[in-house]
Order: sequence, then C-alpha cells, then structure tokens
Amino acid sequence: MRVLVTGVNGQLGYAVLRELLSRGQEAAGSGSSLQPRGEEPLPACPYLPMDLRRPEQIRRTLEIFRPEAVIHCGAWTAVDAAELPENRELVFAVNAGGTEALAGACAALGSKLLYVSTDYVFDGRGERPWHPDLDLPRPLNVYGQSKLAGEQALRRQTERFFLVRTSWLYGPNGGNFVRTMLRQGAVRKSVRVVEDQIGTPTYAPDLARLLADLIETERFGCYHAANEGGFLSWAAFAEEIFRRAGLETEVVPVSTAAYGRALARRPANSRLDTGKLKEAGFAPLPSWQDALDRYLALLPAGEEQGGL
Repeated sequence: MRVLVTGVNGQLGYAVLRELLSRGQEAAGSGSSLQPRGEEPLPACPYLPMDLRRPEQIRRTLEIFRPEAVIHCGAWTAVDAAELPENRELVFAVNAGGTEALAGACAALGSKLLYVSTDYVFDGRGERPWHPDLDLPRPLNVYGQSKLAGEQALRRQTERFFLVRTSWLYGPNGGNFVRTMLRQGAVRKSVRVVEDQIGTPTYAPDLARLLADLIETERFGCYHAANEGGFLSWAAFAEEIFRRAGLETEVVPVSTAAYGRALARRPANSRLDTGKLKEAGFAPLPSWQDALDRYLALLPAGEEQGGL
C-alpha cells in the first residue's frame, strides 16, 4: 500500500513510518521543514515537505504522491503555548485547517485518512473512561479545541476515515515526560508531580503498530487507543519511571492547583475506553509497564540514569 505519513519529525509520525516500512509498505514521510529535523535519522524513504498551514501545498503534494492512505500525525502539540493569544490562529490553522485540507484532498483521490486526536477533547469530569462514540467532547483548552475542530473537519470532508484518540504519548525521537523525569531525577532528590490527573501512558511504537493495522482495513470509525495495564496518575507514573530506572528520587504528589505552572487547563480524567478496538478485531496495545521497560532499554547508556 502507498501511504503518506505526516509529522514524521515527531515521536508518533517517526514510529509510524518505521512500522510501515518494516511491513514492506511503500511509505513516504512529510513535515513542515524542508529537510527532516527529528533527533533520529529517518529511514530510507521519500521525504515530502508539506506545511499544514498551506491547503494548496497539501493538495499538490497528495496529487503528486497519490497515496492510497494517509496517516495524519502532524499537529501543533505545544499545549501551553497554544494558549497565548498570538498563537491561537496558527494553532487552528495547523490542527483544524490543515486537517480539513488533507481530508478534502484524500476524498478527491479516494484515499483513506487516519487522523490522530487526543484525550484533551474531553473536559475531564468524572472517573468513567471516555467512550469513543457515546461521550460528547468538551475541550478545556485551545489545543483540545483545535484538535476537536480537526475531528469535525475530518467528518465533514470524507467518510473513509479512522479517528484515533490517544493519551500521554511518549517514545523515541523527541522530548517526553519519561525523559523529563529521568533528567530531573538525576539532579534532584525530590520532584513535584501532579497526582489528580488520571490516564494511561501510550508508547509511540505500540500505537504505530495499531495505526498500521487499522489502515490495512476498511473498519472506519472512531477509536480510543492507549497501552493496557490500568489507569494511574502522573505522580504514580513518575514513581514507576524512577523505580525501573534505578533512581532513588522521591516523588512529591501535588494537586494541579498547587503545581500551578501551566497556562492550559488539563482534564483530570483522561481515562480512555479502548474496548471498541477488541470488538473490531484489533489486538490491544501491550501494558504500559512492559512498554516503559522497552523504552528504557532503548535509551543510550547512562540516559536511563538521567544523564541526558
């Protein structure tokens, strides 16, 4: 299958491209930069510069490459920076306008489109996991609003879509919570971490496997995807990172209000109901505990001890 992956300079797009190529798919990557700029070198495949703010460039790129499917990982993901008034228009241009142009181009070509969205489209109330079809999104912040606008654009433009919401993503080719904790744990005796936001970490290579599975089918619709293994707080995740990395750093659990550094409001409840995946015949993601071990084993010598 001929597949275009957007956002390959980031953690998920990079993982998806590697997964597709490992399966023998004819894949190409795209990003907003003229040349690949991620931490890790991209696999040997075409790289197509494509600015998600430019609908005409999006259409032209797809007309040239003519993919049978597009996996859309590209996005503005700087959640707090999105709250700045000077960035709002840009955030929506990328996350909503870019998705709408991409979906329209896919519809014109008859291509499948898989759009990766976020738990941040929900308001975080309650403790029940969010269902992909039954719960109404009500985002708390600009980033979530822009991703929801992308979802709505997707639905308007094409019926041949997969919409996959995920949470707490981390993996190779970029900064993430795990690396931040390792860095801080190497130089501090204690670290303050939020305890009243609950969800599940998602390892990019595991999610990439699922996205590749989905795109090989016609089982269109909205899905939620995160690693199995149960729900936990950011503070509990940090404790597990330190324990598995052999660090003695103390985690000091604090409330979101007491932490007080973020510009954007975060949902307290980021639990995602992933049951629809199994109902549709897709293998669930491995446990987050297993995923964390695999990620730590990939880090260069010393980095798992915080030497970043």
